[in-house]
Amino acid sequence: MEERIGAVDIMYYVATPEFIARWNAAKGGELVCRMERALGGSLPSFPSLEAMVAAMDEAGVERVCITQCKMWSYRHHWMYMDTALEEVAQYTTRYPDRFVGLAGYNPFRIPESLREIERAVRDFGFRGVYVHVYGFDIPLHDRRMYPLYAKCVELDVPVSMQVGHVLEGMPSEHGRPIYLDRILCDFPTLKVIGAHTGWPWVEELISVCYKWDTVWLGVDAWMPKYLKPELVQFMNSRLGQDRCLWGTNGLPWKESLAQLRALGLRPEAYRRLVRDNAVELFRLDVAAAAGRGADR
Repeated sequence: MEERIGAVDIMYYVATPEFIARWNAAKGGELVCRMERALGGSLPSFPSLEAMVAAMDEAGVERVCITQCKMWSYRHHWMYMDTALEEVAQYTTRYPDRFVGLAGYNPFRIPESLREIERAVRDFGFRGVYVHVYGFDIPLHDRRMYPLYAKCVELDVPVSMQVGHVLEGMPSEHGRPIYLDRILCDFPTLKVIGAHTGWPWVEELISVCYKWDTVWLGVDAWMPKYLKPELVQFMNSRLGQDRCLWGTNGLPWKESLAQLRALGLRPEAYRRLVRDNAVELFRLDVAAAAGRGADR
């Protein structure tokens, strides 16, 4: 009988009906993400947190990272996704053993963002930060991003950032994975997740992972059957097995995991991809123990 591994999804969003309705309304006049169009025009939502946990249980997903995503409209110059800290904290407070909070960052409001990140980590137990730079029209290594990187080093939490192309109406060039190399030259202890595989610059992201021990590759937002052979080879390699993290960004959990198993990864590489690397990077074993202690 195949071992059932409690997977950790490193990339999800606030999935309440209220949030998704607000997001759908905000996209008027924007280029709707092709992934959303493929899913029927909207990201999936769950009627309650309990319903989401039940779906996770059915799919064999133990934990999900919820991002406090902040997206600026490149076309219309307004924050058309502005997730509140409390919208993420409702997940981590109700189900601390099932959800992991990742704080957001707005490079146009740096002092306010840094204060909120510190509050998210110290008061709410968030385990990292997620950033989406494209709409702000700045590259990953822009000087307005450096206060964030310094704060993540100070707090000893990883920063996850989309790299590669972007499906919304924003310049993809700002997410070139090779920009991570410049960032790590200035912050060599910063822990970075290059999310969304880095496509079409997958090899760039692999090269940065090869050079820097503190860079991880997010295998998320893609159904695994479409992954480039070079990425599958890296996931299954001795180096890559320790540096890849699985996620969905709203794609169906059961189908994603089934397609991953069909890739024929070595058992150790598969387990580290879907669970162990995320547990170690986000220190989820420590977080779970703290949460259980608080309940007693």
